[in-house]
Amino acid sequence: AGPVGKTVFVFPGQGSQWAGMAGELLAESPVFATRFGECAKALEPFVDWSPAEALLDEDGGWLDRVDVVQPLLWAVLVALAELWRAYGVEPDAVVGHSQGEIAAAVVAGGLSLEDGARVVALRSRAIVALSGQGGMASVAEPEARVRERIAAYDGRVSVAAVNSPGQTVVSGSADDLGSLVARVTDEGGRARLIPVDYASHSAHVDTIRERIISDLATITPASSRVPFWSTVTGDRLDTASLDATYWATNLRETVRFDDATRGLVAAGHGTFIEVSPHPVLSTAIGETAESVEAVRALVVGTLRRDQGGLRRFTQSLAEAWVRGVGVDWAAAFAEHRPRRVDLPSYAFQRERYWLDGSRTALGVTAADPAIGAAHDATEAAAERPALAERVAGLTGAERLARISDFVQAETAAVLGHHGVGAVESDRAFRELGLDSLTAVELRNRLNAAGGLLLPATLVFDYPTPADVAAFLDEELAVAGTRGTASSALPEALAELRRLDAALSEDLGDADARAAVLDQLRSLADKWAAPDETGRPSGAAAGVDDLDLDTATDEELFSLIDGDLETF
Repeated sequence: AGPVGKTVFVFPGQGSQWAGMAGELLAESPVFATRFGECAKALEPFVDWSPAEALLDEDGGWLDRVDVVQPLLWAVLVALAELWRAYGVEPDAVVGHSQGEIAAAVVAGGLSLEDGARVVALRSRAIVALSGQGGMASVAEPEARVRERIAAYDGRVSVAAVNSPGQTVVSGSADDLGSLVARVTDEGGRARLIPVDYASHSAHVDTIRERIISDLATITPASSRVPFWSTVTGDRLDTASLDATYWATNLRETVRFDDATRGLVAAGHGTFIEVSPHPVLSTAIGETAESVEAVRALVVGTLRRDQGGLRRFTQSLAEAWVRGVGVDWAAAFAEHRPRRVDLPSYAFQRERYWLDGSRTALGVTAADPAIGAAHDATEAAAERPALAERVAGLTGAERLARISDFVQAETAAVLGHHGVGAVESDRAFRELGLDSLTAVELRNRLNAAGGLLLPATLVFDYPTPADVAAFLDEELAVAGTRGTASSALPEALAELRRLDAALSEDLGDADARAAVLDQLRSLADKWAAPDETGRPSGAAAGVDDLDLDTATDEELFSLIDGDLETF
């Protein structure tokens, strides 16, 4: 598969940690161990505990100490980013969520390792003073609706983070948050309390603001080589401005993760690698990307809860690679001393050796381990026709049954079952074993295997396999009435938007500009069929009068955005 777009390293805030996270990598990966050791050394002047011992403590006694969780998580994020780079995966941009911005700044080159350690250690120590005074909650509603709800609390509840169009986090006093969560759930919405006892990104932070600025006064940020997208401002920011005041503001103001993701997608980024011990932002990234001109982003994690070793990391590499991300596999096999061998002189007799689970009549493959899983999913998706083609000619109960088989088979694959027998169609996905991460995986598999473009919140909106099948049945019926041209429109528009982003900078010299204009003419000739007036069908008035040789960049973008939208 071709690459989805430029690559972003995403660093989450607190929440992805777990007891024993990445502990296996200390023994299995010299690259991770070395970088983690450098982070631990940088933390030494500011902490009275051992990062290595905490990382290997599977009892998790440190999980309730913010002044341990945040510095330890920072060290893991920075070391995991180094591991991705060791396999040839470099970021074209970085973005961090809340405290994740500290790791993002270090990886980008805006903060030295020592300054990053100072920021995360001393700031988390200041947060201890807020413990027991508040909390946070997640509400599955748009920001505007949440702000309407919290207006009744007279400033005691704040919008802490806007993660996506439908995911908002609030912070404030525990009693007020409990009341808000109860009100949302009573109305049939989704909301839950987050297990922290302090209220970041709220007025509570004002009491420690001056202390943070004083503690971090000596840091010396610099402009980074890798672009840094701020979730304080919601757009690209020169890292030379990441001084003490910025880090106090980062803790106080709303996390504009949704805005930053939108900006990254608009700038041509389509591959998001969440650098963390467990993915927590995958759903938010997918939902936001799809709200921007129906762009389908590639979102890949790094490790997962209870899967903190090199095997899980290698599977993440494979997931990225089969979707077009360049990976240096020589690094993966270096210890095995691989060598090239001559091809056999006899004729090939192709036979498949990837380990398969059971297959249904639709040819859906159950989950396979490591690289084999990613290879199988991609190969199978490439070989099978879109779901609409597979159910063409079927009607009524027969059509719905075929779609239900498809949904159940893909669900079984995600859950690692060797058959669909364990997937009851009327049973809730959560009861079947899906969590927020595997829910996104299922959506991705349905998209890839069925040639679909489904929302990231699919299994939350349609909580059983039967509900999803009914939804797909209805959507395919509607799409059939619109014809095949409309089904290609979202992808076509997404490609045009990426073209727009690619041309947003200087087009270069006259020869380069001429090459671009020639390609635009060729594109226009391919799609434009003359109508009875002799003008390309759907062309806007005035397009014929545009001189492409002398057109400004704005006029060219207008041609792409306006005229070609009739495709």
